[in-house]
Amino acid sequence: MSFNQILEELPHLSPQERLRVAEQALALDALSAEDEAIVEQRLAAHDSEPGTAIPLDEFLAQLRTRHAS
Repeated sequence: MSFNQILEELPHLSPQERLRVAEQALALDALSAEDEAIVEQRLAAHDSEPGTAIPLDEFLAQLRTRHAS
């Protein structure tokens, strides 16, 4: 089945079936236990000091500046 055929079939699935498809797709890109631990640590750090976060636009600008060719 091609990717386009899969996309065409999605609207014909029940909400439960679509949820299962989404869960399966996400499971293919699941984080390792180590990566999950890092994410949890960083979320906890943010929760304890939310003022240290920066807006996404600012982060992307910093990233572009650091990695400009």
